[in-house]
Amino acid sequence: MADRIWIGADLGTQSVRVLAADDAGRVLGRGAAPLAGTRDGASHEQDPEQWWTAFCAAARAATGALDATRIAGIAVDGTSGTVLLADDAGRPTTPGLMYDDARAEADAKRVNETGAEVWDRLGYRRMQPGWALPKILRLVERSTGGTRLLHQPDLVTWRLAGRQLAADASHALKTGYDLVAERWPADVLDALGIPLSLMPDVVRPGTVIGDVGPDGAAATGIPAGTPIVAGMTDGCAAQLAGGALAAGSWNAVLGTTLVLKGVSEHLVRDPGGVVYCHRGPGGTWLPGGASSSGAGALARLLPGADLDALTAVAARRGPGPVVYPLAGTSGERFPFAAADLEPFTLGRTRDDADVLSGVLTGLACVERLCFDYLDHIGAPTGGDLAFTGGGSANRHWSQLRADLLGRPARLPEHAESAAGMAVLAATSTGRSLAEVSAWMTATGDTVEPDASRHRALTDLYLRFTDHLHERGRIDRSFNAHVHRRAEH
Repeated sequence: MADRIWIGADLGTQSVRVLAADDAGRVLGRGAAPLAGTRDGASHEQDPEQWWTAFCAAARAATGALDATRIAGIAVDGTSGTVLLADDAGRPTTPGLMYDDARAEADAKRVNETGAEVWDRLGYRRMQPGWALPKILRLVERSTGGTRLLHQPDLVTWRLAGRQLAADASHALKTGYDLVAERWPADVLDALGIPLSLMPDVVRPGTVIGDVGPDGAAATGIPAGTPIVAGMTDGCAAQLAGGALAAGSWNAVLGTTLVLKGVSEHLVRDPGGVVYCHRGPGGTWLPGGASSSGAGALARLLPGADLDALTAVAARRGPGPVVYPLAGTSGERFPFAAADLEPFTLGRTRDDADVLSGVLTGLACVERLCFDYLDHIGAPTGGDLAFTGGGSANRHWSQLRADLLGRPARLPEHAESAAGMAVLAATSTGRSLAEVSAWMTATGDTVEPDASRHRALTDLYLRFTDHLHERGRIDRSFNAHVHRRAEH
């Protein structure tokens, strides 16, 4: 079994990462290439062509020293809600509108009015401006020449195969795909003026959708004929890497932004419209949400700083101020939706170490508020917890998060989203996801919470939530729920 090599690719915000692993989960090769985007207020765009060029460079770096004849499959993830329009040959006719591009506020209102019955049945009740369908409506009404909708990974799989392949249902969720009926809501699209012909075919993640063609092989070093497996969003991919597959288990992906993904035996319905459910293996559902807060706040507030040195200083001082850690300049998506939210600080920051400490503490507070909200709407939250994403590499931050949550967290050995896609690619042999995950994901270390620090940090957390309530960001019933949970 270990003779086979599986390729996982992660199209992120700041880079493309490609990983090669065997059936035992041993990482045999890695590659990465940077991405650059343009932010301007609510706008966040990237040139889709760089996704392909960066993928090619990362793929060659990951596989260059390997026996290519052992490569048995590839799966690709991307950022959830990132879309573009392309022509019939797969050439982009628009920029890639990134997951947190929030310009489609008016379009989201139309989408929600038109598709209210469908969105309510699917549990998330309404779409946010950063979701894909409002952006598509905006692109259709403002662009010419686009005949195909592509999610971020769809462009890469098209180039790999030399023809358009089916999209995966994980990425199609925010595009309005009906995960219960497993079809596009044609009546809603027609009422919005979006041609059904624009939408790709959709299959479940893990489905073999094609194989690498000669041009794709020449560009990437991945052999022609290699099966291409339908992927998932980056948050779901990290969930697979973290081994979070049992009901009630959760994976917290801390990258540029924070993404929580869990497992439920039932479809979780959210009156607030910030939690949504992917389909999971074996009839389960994968509830989760994507925050606009995360490690991206450090790049915004402390560009070029020596974060390791500042972390050492912050660790000696202990928690101080709390900085609301938005990756961008405004707007929150989860644990509450507030397009006009701007970063704020509780307490005084004296220097860069205080700023870093404030961001670390603020993110831990946001993370706990996410779990309190999930519990508030009936999602199971009491299972195992894994920390993945780039932020989990900061051990001080992971300890702070575990202390504030008051629960242990696993740090899987290979926690990145690309590893999750290698796991998914390996299911193309017909083995179950649970079986493959048991072979390919290692437990790694466990961070145990400190009880005394948990009590002190809980007081700080409750001041944080009370402040949000006073500002009208969370309502009275939710804040009361937060306080009740803190008492137990």
